Amino acid sequence: MANKRKVLVTGASGYIAGRILPAFRERYELVLLDVKTTNRQGEEVDGIQIADLIHPDRDRYRAHFKGVDAVVHCGFKGGSFENEIANVQMAYNVYHTCVEEDVRRVVVCSSNHAADYYERLIWADKWDVVTTDMRPLSDNFYGWAKETYEHLGFVFATGHVDGKKLQNVQLRIGGPRETDLDRVDAKDLKKIHRALGAYLSVRDQVQLFVKSIETENIEDENGVPFQIFYGVSDNSHNFWSIAHARKVIGYAPEDNSQVKFSERIAELMREAKGE
Repeated sequence: MANKRKVLVTGASGYIAGRILPAFRERYELVLLDVKTTNRQGEEVDGIQIADLIHPDRDRYRAHFKGVDAVVHCGFKGGSFENEIANVQMAYNVYHTCVEEDVRRVVVCSSNHAADYYERLIWADKWDVVTTDMRPLSDNFYGWAKETYEHLGFVFATGHVDGKKLQNVQLRIGGPRETDLDRVDAKDLKKIHRALGAYLSVRDQVQLFVKSIETENIEDENGVPFQIFYGVSDNSHNFWSIAHARKVIGYAPEDNSQVKFSERIAELMREAKGE
């Protein structure tokens, strides 16, 4: 255990964390935090400690951050605009506690929705691909909050908070599900394209998170340790670029939705032809 990195995972009972925990349990010494100990199915998640990271008094939970090498922040409170404000507060609390407790790096579950306005343009045939160097724009409160996580993370990465640079990786998660093609209509080819292009397999998600935690140097061209990567597999239908993740952390996804779901695609194409 002494040779393993110590990684804290927030939102540990949630869906995104649940996909990576089996691999993480083998690879890291884990600290698991959430406001509940059960997952969506009502099953107990082993090892979770209860902590309310939205509370502004960081002394309530700072002990969990001591001796931690990296934090994977998946914590999230869904719903209203007021909840999104609380999510921004939680991100701030996590970042600031990391700085105070000398945590090296934070890997944050952002979302493709941080820049989802461009996706509207893609399906209107006005845009082709979204890259991480474009200004993030969203037309909804959920995406706005994720965009804010990213901007806030950059502030902490610059070293202007307490004089310490908090290494910061923002992962814009795509479609981490195996069921999206089950819900599309053969008459809408763009929805099929969207489902295939957004796909993120479990093993590719694990690789993306591991490399985001372990890659030694994530500094940008100005020496700021801050990066944004899209979380999708190596899909032929991708409309979010993963070139930056390939270059900076050596992300090499192994799955392609067109291959993995080839039988379902063939079925949909037959339906589209009226066969």
